[in-house]
Amino acid sequence: MSSQPASESVSAAPAATLRAWQRRALTKYLTSKPRDFLAVATPGAGKTTFALRVAAELLTDRTVDQITVVAPTEHLKHQWAESAARVGIALDSRFPNSTGQTSSDYQGVVVTYAQIASHPFKHRVRTEARRTLVILDEIHHGGDAKSWGEGIREAFEGATRRLALTGTPFRSDDSAIPFVTYEPDNEGLMRSKADHAYGYS
Repeated sequence: MSSQPASESVSAAPAATLRAWQRRALTKYLTSKPRDFLAVATPGAGKTTFALRVAAELLTDRTVDQITVVAPTEHLKHQWAESAARVGIALDSRFPNSTGQTSSDYQGVVVTYAQIASHPFKHRVRTEARRTLVILDEIHHGGDAKSWGEGIREAFEGATRRLALTGTPFRSDDSAIPFVTYEPDNEGLMRSKADHAYGYS
C-alpha cells in the first residue's frame, strides 16, 4: 500500500477509536498545550494512533500547518505514511533531502533520524517556514549517534510543537536527547521524564 496524497481536510476520514490511555493522554495534551510532550507506552499500545490524533487536532484547529514525522528506519517511514493516510492525513514518506521539497498535496513528510542528521539545516528551514508539529518516533534513537541528537536539535528547535514517543524509558548516559526532560531515578541516574506513561510501573 503506498501513501497517496489526501485532501486537506483531516476530518473527512473516520477517527480511530482511542483506548483509555490514549484518551487520557490526548486530554492531558490538549488541556496543557505544551510545546514538548513525551509519551511513553509499551510496544503495541498504540503510540502511532495517539500521535496521529494529536496531529489531526492540531491541523484542524490551525495550531500547525504541517507535520514532520521522524522515524528510525525506512520501513517505519512508510508505515507512518500508511497509518496517516487511513485517518486522512497525507504524509510524503519519499521526501528527498536532495530537493528539500514535497508536493502541496501533502500535509507533511516522514523522514529518518539519519536523514535529519545528514542535512539538519535544510530541515530547519522547512520547519521554520510554516507552523510545524514534529513527531519524534522512538525518540530514544536520538541518542544512538551524537550526530542524530545534534541534528534533531538543529532541525527542530524552532518547531511550533514537538511530540516525542517511545516504548522504552531511557537514561541520559553521555548526552541528553533534545526536547526531553530528565529527572534522577532511585539510583541517582538521570532518566527521561514522561508527560504521560502507560504500561510501566
